[in-house]
Amino acid sequence: MKVIEKVREAVDGEGRTVFSFEFFPPKTEEGVENLFERMDRMVSHNPTFCDITWGAGGSTADLTLDIANRMQNMVCVIPPSISLLYSIEYYCCGENDLELCLLEVLDLVVLPAITIWSADYSFSEYISGDFKEISVETMMHLTCTNMPVEKIDHALDTIKTNGIQNVLALRGDPPHGQDKFVQVEGGFSCALDLVKHIRAKYGNYFGITIAGYPEAHPDMIQGEGGATLEAYSNDLAYLKRKVDAGADLIITQLFYDTDIFLKFVNDCRQIGITCPIVPGIMPINNYKGFIRMTGFCKTRIPAEITAALDPIKDNEEAVKAYGIHLGTEMCKKILAQGIKTLHLYTLNMEKSALAILMNLGLIEESKVTRSLPWRRPANVFRAKEDVRPIFWANRPKSYISRTVGWDQYPRGRWGDTQNPSYGALTDYQFMRPRSRGKKLQEEWATPLKSLEDIHERFMKYCLGKLTSSPWSELDGLHPETKIINERLGQINLKGFLTINSQPAVNGEKSDSATVGWGGPGGYVYQKAYLEFFCSIEKLNKLVEKCKTLASLTYIAVNKEGHCISNVGPNAVNAVTWGVFPAKEIIQPTVVDPASFIVWKDEAFEIWMRGWANLFPVGDPSRALLEQVQKSYYLVSLVDNDYIYGDLFAAFRDI
Repeated sequence: MKVIEKVREAVDGEGRTVFSFEFFPPKTEEGVENLFERMDRMVSHNPTFCDITWGAGGSTADLTLDIANRMQNMVCVIPPSISLLYSIEYYCCGENDLELCLLEVLDLVVLPAITIWSADYSFSEYISGDFKEISVETMMHLTCTNMPVEKIDHALDTIKTNGIQNVLALRGDPPHGQDKFVQVEGGFSCALDLVKHIRAKYGNYFGITIAGYPEAHPDMIQGEGGATLEAYSNDLAYLKRKVDAGADLIITQLFYDTDIFLKFVNDCRQIGITCPIVPGIMPINNYKGFIRMTGFCKTRIPAEITAALDPIKDNEEAVKAYGIHLGTEMCKKILAQGIKTLHLYTLNMEKSALAILMNLGLIEESKVTRSLPWRRPANVFRAKEDVRPIFWANRPKSYISRTVGWDQYPRGRWGDTQNPSYGALTDYQFMRPRSRGKKLQEEWATPLKSLEDIHERFMKYCLGKLTSSPWSELDGLHPETKIINERLGQINLKGFLTINSQPAVNGEKSDSATVGWGGPGGYVYQKAYLEFFCSIEKLNKLVEKCKTLASLTYIAVNKEGHCISNVGPNAVNAVTWGVFPAKEIIQPTVVDPASFIVWKDEAFEIWMRGWANLFPVGDPSRALLEQVQKSYYLVSLVDNDYIYGDLFAAFRDI
């Protein structure tokens, strides 16, 4: 979806204030892992969009495209309760020293964005890990520097294929080590040319954002007196030409004098610029970095800010606290003038940006913001997708990667889809970042001497004593699992090794903190569901039990594909649905036998690639896990009586 459409829908249609974040990737692999963990937390607050900066001089175009794609298609799980007990570390460029980071940033600045890129690592090395459930509309920066038209079109074609509809069009700064911007042969000389080209070749597919400069572009500013009236007027006229050429949104350069920004907005309106103008807010996190950044960008610092900072400039925590206060007051003044958009230059740090939003009442310590039990990516091609098999509930990233090539996505009823097949399993489905691998190593690489040791691992995970699982991309359990976690622990000790579950729900309000989804005013329902591994002996006993419990349906399959079931191969079963005002009934989660057979390959493969590989070659634990993988069945079990049923009754006396 275009950002301009989201902004208008929220601001004009609903009267809401919206916010957005900007990120840049650090130079080191560790720094990137830290960034994406932080980004997960920040994106969970539902920004209208996030923008990803373009490497100075076009030096890392491929990496930029990869990250934009990953952001647009990122899937995460928002827990209904989100604690704001965030870390106060300052990881930036893999360093703890913000000043050092900013010194490097200043060498690669792309106004109005702060940009650092590195081509030392491939994207798959950077990002191979777990993302919690949120999709975020992504805006990719695109510059003219070192970019002939062929490269520009390649970038635009790539993001269009990946469902990205938003571009921030910039001239860009000179490549690192050069003093002046030089137009490359076959390229463009300015952002205006880039805007014209995008509109001419791609029509209205892309939403185009441009940069605005409340104090005029730094190139226009000579000396400490700021830009002359003529230079400022010329810069405004140029901005108007970019809007007239097809730009539909303006994000401003950082500023610290709110009156200058408000005057800029008024001046834009006076010359006929009517599109939204989004103020760019950069919280002060470090005094030296603040002085260097404002100096580089030629940003005016009001005397009262200098007076407030000078006595505390050597006290980093005091500076940060003042930065939060200042950012809050700036935003309050802006919002009081009827402007309902804010863009936060985060410098990849969360505490200050989120604290400002908290102070403004734009985010809360806890909230439920699930439109569905799962969240679709922001990819425009999946915009209407509203049905998925339950099997990938804990591995949404894998589901996205295995369905990315589909021509259409299920809408309304799973059976309506004509998609022929899932993508094959690849290494991608089993990659994970070092931080997650370390957690799995700590929690799951304990020597295994017997099947009971395996049972205990699963039991501890269900009880929340472990925070990771080889079968989950998520951190910890779904909140609703706490409703049944004690009973899950009991059946795991019996050898029914659960990897997915949900409790029965009969008409809970849709804003419930544990099981709610879909927004206020509705009611949600779900059938009790379990998915687990067990031996053939235990499966046979369970099958006999199911013969006396008419509401239970099951599908069981082993690694080789031998299937035992009491439902037909095409018997799709809706296990989650919701009833909402003025809407048809929504059934977003199903048990589909055909998809289950596809999923079983991935589920069984995890025994070796996700767990056994944590042990050295030749370790007896590996042999035990391989034995389980070869002999156990994967079982999907549904209790269709969501009112009076008791799914766990099937496990009594087994």
